[in-house]
Parts: sequence; C-alpha cells; structure tokens
Amino acid sequence: MKTRITELFGIDHPIIQGGMHYVGFAELAAAVSNAGGLGTITGLTQKSPADLANEIARCKDMTDRPFAVNLTFLPTVTSPDYPGYVKSIIEGGVKVVETAGRNPVQVMPALKDAGIKVIHKCTSVRHSLKAQEIGCDAVSVDGFECGGHPGEDDIPNMILLPRAADELDIPFVSSGGQADARSLVASLAMGADGMNMGTRFMCTAEAPIHHNVKAAIVAASELDTRLIMRPLRNTERVLTNSAVERVLSVEKDKGEQLRFEDILADVAGVYPKAGAWSCGMVAGLINDIPTCKELIDRIMFEADEIIRARLQGMLAGTGSG
Repeated sequence: MKTRITELFGIDHPIIQGGMHYVGFAELAAAVSNAGGLGTITGLTQKSPADLANEIARCKDMTDRPFAVNLTFLPTVTSPDYPGYVKSIIEGGVKVVETAGRNPVQVMPALKDAGIKVIHKCTSVRHSLKAQEIGCDAVSVDGFECGGHPGEDDIPNMILLPRAADELDIPFVSSGGQADARSLVASLAMGADGMNMGTRFMCTAEAPIHHNVKAAIVAASELDTRLIMRPLRNTERVLTNSAVERVLSVEKDKGEQLRFEDILADVAGVYPKAGAWSCGMVAGLINDIPTCKELIDRIMFEADEIIRARLQGMLAGTGSG
C-alpha cells in the first residue's frame, strides 16, 4: 500500500509506532521498522543525550530500515538538554523525528538542515495548521480516544480526521483508537495517509514492558480508561487501577486547590511499578499479544480484504454485511 506517508518516510506500510515513555526502546522500534512500519525510540526516556546516542546505535544494529526518535517538549521549569538530544539525533543519522508537546519551532532549523523529516503530534486542527506553518512535514492527529494526553477539546477522530483533511495540505496520520485493519481503512477513508498506534504496540511480544501490564490491557474493555489531571489542564487517559482511583479521589477532594504534587506519587510511576499508565480506549479492541510482524502483516492483509472484497463488493452490489 502506497500513501503520502509511506513515500515521505520510505516505509512499506502506513503504520507508525508512536513514541511512548518507558516503552519506546530500540527493541520495539526495530521490530516495527523491520516489519515495514516506522518504529520510534522515545528520546526523553533516555536520561541524557549520550544515552540516546547509544540507544540509536543499538537500534541501527537491529534494523537497516528507517526509524524515528520522539522528542517531547515539556512545560517544565528545568528543561531537558534539548540541544544535546537534537545533536545525538542528527549525529546518529536518524531520518525522522516525531515531536510532541509544545511547539517544536526552536529545533526545526537544525532538524531541517540535517534533512530530517518531522511529524508533530497534535490534538486539534488549529495546532496541526501551526505545525504545517512552521515547516513540519506531516502531523499525527490525536483524537479524544487516545491514550496519554488527548488535549482539552475532547474531539473524537470521527470528527477530527475529516476536519484535518479539509484544512491541511501536508500528509497526516490518525492516532487514538487505532488497532487493526478496520482502523486503517477507516482512517484512509477520512483523509488520513496512515495511522499511529501506541496502546496496540504495547501489547506486542517485543514491547519491553512487564507482561502483567500487557495482560491488563488485553483483559480491559473500552470502559476501563479514566481521565486524570483534568483540573490541572494536563489531561491524561490511563487504564484504571487502584492508583488511578486514588488520583481521582484526591482530585475530587482537593477541587480547585489541587496541585500536581498532591498526585505525583501515583502519576510518576515507571513500568512495571504500580501507578497510572497511559492507555487508550482502544484496549477494548486488543485481544492478543502478537509479534510486531504478525500484527502489521495481519493489519495489511485484512485491510486489503476490506477494501477489495467488502467495499468493492458494495459498489458492485454484491457486498455482505
């Protein structure tokens, strides 16, 4: 399948593994890229630019296919060494960077001068248009269903993707609620050029997280996520557990007096420690833990079946439900 995204990034299939804190290590990124998608190393999971340089080198030992590095710009008082991380990305020969969080305008000149393609994660059309304006090559449009930070507009992808298609000139991928061939075909129908999956890639054999986390996601339904940190306007969608319920209880008790420090212990967990972890509503569509190759091959085979058999059959008047 060829789309503007496969052409832009030099990949076989229009499937991207999103950057995920404490999940996006070289093992997972290489497995996704070797399967024909675009794997992603999460930059800030590496504690220093030197650590990131080592992780990039490890990934290059595991794959000769394109992979990305995620760089998230956090609203923190003590900023990470972003120039150092960018230098490691450039010197490591990385061809794609996924930016997220705040506007990445400050790193765009260095990345573009190095010939690196930039895809920015956005939760709204207005932010997508800003990313296009500052020179991003593509955007990842995150609907309200997504795990992690869905923004504050609460617009689901059935509305957000067509709106993005109406407004954008650059290619974009869907993100949030993406799990299988139906997700991909629906995203393409709404104007996207591919899809980005986070939670679904957590439930793969190569994802370097505890099996209990994977099993909890497989066992979950679409009703088992919660939104935390809404009072702080830093909303995050997470899989419910005892830690999450504690956070919600504190938020309710504190009301407008809530401070981040009040919930820090439960929201700053590291896999596989107990705490809140990002998870999308798409958990309801995840029923197994395949390898990345098995997952991507299945998606592409079934997408072809949906397009050629079911949809084309409907045009011919012979389609089945």
